[in-house]
Amino acid sequence: MAAPWHLYFMAILYIVAGFNHFRAPRLYLKIIPEQFPFKPFLNYASGLLEIVFGLLLLIPNTQTFGAWGICILLILIFPANLYMYTNEKASLGLPKYLLLARLPLQVALLFWAYQYT
Repeated sequence: MAAPWHLYFMAILYIVAGFNHFRAPRLYLKIIPEQFPFKPFLNYASGLLEIVFGLLLLIPNTQTFGAWGICILLILIFPANLYMYTNEKASLGLPKYLLLARLPLQVALLFWAYQYT
């Protein structure tokens, strides 16, 4: 049986987001909290993991592993979203209400990925 369209959509979303870490690294470096060491490494590693986990979602035998990977990654990158909300330099000029909305959105994305574990 073919996977539902929303699984493919999620996979493409993470693959595109992952490639964006390499295309526009300065954007992501700004949102990594200052106390985190090796910011360029963290940016590229999270981008690579998004690509890999997104690709794993497309393969029926690895879908569960990809979904668990995305769940873990979303938990690990939550501090960046919180940092964006609490630090004006990391906010990328976005309004405070949008930055606040990103926090529960992370929970929704986590729940979405968990559906495929």
